[in-house]
Amino acid sequence: MFSGAITVSLDSKGRLAIPTRYREVMLEGMVCTIGLHDPCLMLYPIEEWLLIEQKLAKLSTMNEIERRIVRLLLGHASECSMDNAGRILISNTLRQYAQLDKNIMFVGQSNKFEIWDEAKWHQQINQDISMIAQDFANLSENLKHLTL
Repeated sequence: MFSGAITVSLDSKGRLAIPTRYREVMLEGMVCTIGLHDPCLMLYPIEEWLLIEQKLAKLSTMNEIERRIVRLLLGHASECSMDNAGRILISNTLRQYAQLDKNIMFVGQSNKFEIWDEAKWHQQINQDISMIAQDFANLSENLKHLTL
């Protein structure tokens, strides 16, 4: 559904423009939250986010790690809607978490977008390539059978 890495700009008010080709899909609304593994944000179309919420609701409040994950994802979740110019406002809390500056990478990840500070995105990509090259012999079974 969503793919590609697109450079966009964050304006002084914390707004970024959704790339034109994805605006129609995002018209129903979006939810932005933090990434758990990387210093980035996750932007979900509302229908995808509702699936995530259902999964989170099934987690136990008695299990510490499950409770923490729910707290982080739902506690940072922010509904977004596009203005007439196709922009969304990213809350200050989310911008601070991902250390977003002016230059942003909008990265498709099938059912969601990652939103990265451009410099951090390039560092992460270089690290990912390096780690894959170093650990190629220890690929998971899923990756061993992936053909591209």
